[in-house]
Parts: sequence; C-alpha cells; structure tokens
Amino acid sequence: MRSEQTALSRTRDGAVDLARAWCLTLVVVLHALMVGVWIGTDGPVLQNALEGWAGFAPFTWLVQIMPLFFVLGGFSAFTQWTALRDRGTTASEYVGMRMRRLLRPAVAAIGAMVVVLAVLSILHVPADIVTVAGFRLSQPLWFLGMYALTTSLVPLMVSMHRRAPITTVCAVALAAVGVDIARASTGVAAVGYLNLGFVWLLVQQLGFWLADGRMPRSRMRLWMLAAGAFGSLAILCSTGAYSFDLLADLNPPCGALVLLGVGQLALFDLARPTLRSLHAVRIVNRVSTWINARAMTIYLWHMLVLVLLAGTLLLTGDGLPVPLDAAWWTTRPIWLACVTAAVALVTRAVGRWEVKQTPALNAERSTGPLAASMSTVLATSGVVILLATGITVVGGVVGLASIAAALAMVTRRPDANGIPVPRLSSVAASAAE
Repeated sequence: MRSEQTALSRTRDGAVDLARAWCLTLVVVLHALMVGVWIGTDGPVLQNALEGWAGFAPFTWLVQIMPLFFVLGGFSAFTQWTALRDRGTTASEYVGMRMRRLLRPAVAAIGAMVVVLAVLSILHVPADIVTVAGFRLSQPLWFLGMYALTTSLVPLMVSMHRRAPITTVCAVALAAVGVDIARASTGVAAVGYLNLGFVWLLVQQLGFWLADGRMPRSRMRLWMLAAGAFGSLAILCSTGAYSFDLLADLNPPCGALVLLGVGQLALFDLARPTLRSLHAVRIVNRVSTWINARAMTIYLWHMLVLVLLAGTLLLTGDGLPVPLDAAWWTTRPIWLACVTAAVALVTRAVGRWEVKQTPALNAERSTGPLAASMSTVLATSGVVILLATGITVVGGVVGLASIAAALAMVTRRPDANGIPVPRLSSVAASAAE
C-alpha cells in the first residue's frame, strides 16, 4: 500500500486539487440554498426554495460544475492509474482500490440516512415530509453510481485514449449525440438516460486530454475554445434543443453538459497557473487538502445534515421566512454559515471511514477481475435502487445491502483455490472501528 500512496502523492496538481475543493464547496452551497422550510396554512412545508426564482436559469450557468468535476476526476484518474500501472498494479487492483475509497464512506452515510428515515417514521412525522426527505437525500447519489462506473472503466478508456485519442472522443461523442437525437425525435425521455454513460465517459475523457498534455498551448486558442463552447451552448439553448436551466439538463444528461465541460476545461486551463500559486498559500493548501481527503464524505453526508437542520428549523415553529422573500435572502448568510459549520463537524466525526485505511483492509487489497466487475455491478445497482425508491426504509435497506456487498467484493482474501470470497465481516469491522 505504501507504493500506491507514493504513486498517488506524485500525481497531485495543486490547481486540480483547489478546483475540486471549490467545486465541492459550490455543490454544498447550492443544495443549502435549495432548502426551503416554513410553516404554511396546512402545516410544515419542505420544498426547493429556488423553484420559481426568475434568476435561477442564469444562476445555473455559474453553479453547474458537474462537468468540471468529471473532467478533474478524469485528470486524476489518468495520472493515478498511469503511475500505479507503471509500478505493477493490475487494472482490477486499481478498480478495487478506488471502490474501497468510494464505497466505505458510502456504506456509512447511506446507513445513517436509512436510520434517520426510520426514526422519523417511528416518531410519526407526516408521511409526506418523510417522503420528501428521502427524495432529497437520494438525489445526489447518482454521482456515486456514475463515478463508480466511470472509475471502473478508467483502465480501458485510458488504453483506448493512448491508442487513438481523437477516434475515442469522436466515437463517444457520436454516441451521446445519437442518444440526444433519438430522445428528441421519439419524445421518449427515458432514452436520454443512456447518456448517463456516454456523457460522463466523454467528459472524463476530456480530463485525459488535460493530463496527457493535449490541450492547446496558446492562451488565445484556449479563449477561442471556451468562447466556441459557451457560444454553441447558448445557441442550442436558444433554439430549444437544450434548456437554459443547466441543472435541468442534468436529468437526463445531454450534450449541453459536454459543451459546458469543454468551456469549463478551457477556462480551468487558462486559470491553472494562478490556481497553482493560490494553492501554494499555506491556509489555502490546508483547507483544500482537508476537503479533498474527505470529498466523498462531504458529498454523501451534506444532504443528511441539511435535512436534519431543516427539521430543526421546523421544530422552532412559526416565524420562518417564506423562500425568496426579502427576509429569506437576508438570512441566507447566517444559514450558509450554520451549514458550513455543521457539515465540517459531521465530516470531522465520520471522515475517518474515507481517510483512514485499516491494516486489515490494506492487507486485502489484491482484487481479481471477477471481484472488481461484480463490485461495480453491485454498487451501481444499489444506487439505482436508492434513486428509484427515493430512499424509503425498505428501498434504503435493499440498496444499502447491495452497496455493502459491492464493498465486500473488494475487501476479501481469495480462498485456497484463488476464487474471490466476499468477507462481509471485514466490512462490518471496518465500519464499526
């Protein structure tokens, strides 16, 4: 494991680390602003506070950073996998290592979500409030499923990139465009969900180009690339091909996110020297490092923190400002400060599941192709179950069991015949430490 850690430490880029920390911060801020709780004429109300805000669509052009997230993830995946492969790590061992890092905090966070929803039901909280809470908790989990899937394909996609970078990007882009055309021509929205694979694999592939030094070296060309991407996106949105609300373009994902990703990639590359200098400032470096070391913990736990804070506000009774009125906007800085403090405290308490690697877990890091494949299938299946049910208690338990089994597949020793044997006890032990 020490060689793996050494390899990873040599692939860090201060600009990438700082941008990833900033992207994650924006996600938390956006979700915090969406929390709308107040007491209506019929009782407690829990809703999306920004729904109906006239400025929301332009706002999404600033806060829709998921494409950049996947670009930066592609950069990190390319450099990490390349370094580990050169040291003898197999593709399945790499996938196993990444799955352990992703799924350990996921098992803890989803388990906590299920417990909270069960407690709310036991306390006879109105069913509609519990349903909304479960739905809100489930929404960000799509990222876990897609990140697990795209991560499992990193060795294959890097190999394709090295052999034929232009052909690979064009092939995936054509598939993504084909899905958009099929969706528009048939009117079947479900067809668009095929782009959960094509769009995010394509955007991840852009990160490979960044890591491989294939981006334009001229700043003028980068500015032209950014202008072309954002200009094309604006034109397509104005024709109705895509929505000006870039969060709406996320479900299902479409070509708008690819164009956004290209523009964000160009702007990031332009800002890269400045970001590196900023990352060298001690306090910025420490904050960025702390966030990145606990990125999945922050992402997976922040919605639960928001739901619990919203519930606490509802318990205070009358006097809560109605979303989007003057009093609501005035109190947002205080609300964001409270959210930041609460998320930081919870992350510090539970972040060890992501940061700390137990000796037993490290000793079991050898992962075979079958175990890596089964782990990927189980993890994505578990997320699909959670999204489909909106994390009801029953759906949450089933989805959690699938994700726990996915973690077990990469937390095991082979038996005497070399066949992967899941060790659920080791998962329970690591989660209980």
